[in-house]
Amino acid sequence: MQRLSNMHYAWRTMNKQDVLPALKQKAADQGRHWRDLALSDYEETFERVTARRSYRQWLENRKTLGPDKVQRVIDKLPNKPQISVLLPVFNPQPEWLEACLDSVLEQQYPYWQLCIADDASTDSRVHEVLKRYAESDSRIQVVYRPRNGHICAASNSALALVKSDFVALLDHDDLLSPRALFHVAEALHRFPEAKVLYSDEDKLNDKVERYDPHFKSRWNPDLLLSQNYLSHLGVYRTELVKQVGGFREGYEGSQDHDLALRCTFGLTADEVVHIPHVLYHWRAGEGSTAQASQQKDYTSEAGLKAVRSALETSWPGARAEHGSLPNTYRVIWPLPDPAPKVTLLVPTRDRVEILRPCVDAILERTDYPDLELLILDNQSECQETLTYMSEVEERDSRVRVLAWHEPFNYSAINNFGARQAKGEILALVNNDIEPIREDWLREMVSHACRPDIGCVGAKLYYPNDTVQHGGVILGIGGVAGHAHKYFSRNSPGYFSRLFLTQNMSAVTAACLVVRKSIFDEVGGLNEKDLPVAFNDVDFCLRVVEAGYRNLWTPHAELYHHESISRGADNNSKKRSRAQGESSYMRETWGALLDHDPAYNPNLTLVHEDFSLR
Repeated sequence: MQRLSNMHYAWRTMNKQDVLPALKQKAADQGRHWRDLALSDYEETFERVTARRSYRQWLENRKTLGPDKVQRVIDKLPNKPQISVLLPVFNPQPEWLEACLDSVLEQQYPYWQLCIADDASTDSRVHEVLKRYAESDSRIQVVYRPRNGHICAASNSALALVKSDFVALLDHDDLLSPRALFHVAEALHRFPEAKVLYSDEDKLNDKVERYDPHFKSRWNPDLLLSQNYLSHLGVYRTELVKQVGGFREGYEGSQDHDLALRCTFGLTADEVVHIPHVLYHWRAGEGSTAQASQQKDYTSEAGLKAVRSALETSWPGARAEHGSLPNTYRVIWPLPDPAPKVTLLVPTRDRVEILRPCVDAILERTDYPDLELLILDNQSECQETLTYMSEVEERDSRVRVLAWHEPFNYSAINNFGARQAKGEILALVNNDIEPIREDWLREMVSHACRPDIGCVGAKLYYPNDTVQHGGVILGIGGVAGHAHKYFSRNSPGYFSRLFLTQNMSAVTAACLVVRKSIFDEVGGLNEKDLPVAFNDVDFCLRVVEAGYRNLWTPHAELYHHESISRGADNNSKKRSRAQGESSYMRETWGALLDHDPAYNPNLTLVHEDFSLR
């Protein structure tokens, strides 16, 4: 109700308490249930939240460092690295090229070199512009290629001019923020081990208005295999770029993605640094590079080629295919042969009307060669439930029913089940889950078997086909919330992230797959401090602390009737327990909850929709 009163055109003139009665009346007039109308209107508020008007307001309210403050910071830097900007040029509109060059000249950080390679432009005005700018500033060097070789060859020609330890990549029709290189230098001071750096970005329309900001996560290796989220602004150690062979011809259209994949392979999170500022303005007008990349299939083909090359070199056995959207990709990881045994842990108490569909659906709609399903019965009294559990255990050898005679404690029940598990892989599954795709478990286990992966989460929907879980974002609501909650099933989400495999700090244990060895290594779920809520988030964070990456995949799809079996925290005892669990999470993980590496500090911690903070 709060979001509707804040953001929906039909309700934003009302106070929060007046929205519900009005919703019910409107729904009755339309012959609909009010909840359906509420969800429909709620979803309407998620149309691109970073639209031009709201982003403009955000920019107007944004506090930035003034030139004097920037200069004082620069003066105090013990090292002032020179940064070389690579600029391949071929027949840009002269006025766009001039704006691009001006954006470099206007940098508040003065220690730069601009390395331009003209790729045999046929427009004489381009040569005139380049000559004029090169004569105006000794930091600008230009090489004129005798023959057109396309962007990779031109970028290598520009690379040959470099005299600095770091190179930044710039397209001939785009703009750098005036503080772009300052923020890069500042980041290099704070992270001297950095080898690759990247920033947030936005776009420019034909009126040179900024829109569509892309606020990115920190280093996210699986997201980079799914899309080139690093560009732009991309900055690399020159030595590293030369070591991997520079820009590879044959990857034109996705040459930056190819370079990023090759340069980041084997790097640690400390060596790939995200700068959470919009440092790059990507021109998206008619004829621009940005528009071309969105309209031409060759960029997607080149990107797929780059991902496949990275897999062949670094992860033999994995294969890549096109994703659901242009310039996105899906990596399919192999299952070991033979496939490891999986133990599914399903805690339950009574409520046969939800347990039966869950268990039957898992048994009937799971294409996996070796699994056992443990029903962890927490003092069921309903005779129909007891009868069903007995029957399903008798008819399917994969099912075992284990009795847990203690008061409800989600963490303790799952720890008990894990001790009884025969599988190398554990799958924590709520008793109100129903698979949609038969390959859901194969998909999750294939990731869980990767040596560097810890917890694997699934894409969960409410019965009305809106998203219930797209991964967990730390800090939302104080502790954690579900990414993209209530988005429609077909929505791509924030920069396609609802369609892309990616690393997340945490995933929900409503459907979570993890190697049993990792579960045991970190001590399972915290049954002392987190008996009901946030135990999955705490568990995931301890898995990360142990050196693994957690992952969310949209290619394992299931329905989740959230909290049907347990109910909401709506009495004083439950509220007290929930408050204690929230306090424990803040005390234990407070700093991380405020700075989720898989999120961005410029995005909201109030809603689950990636809107601006």
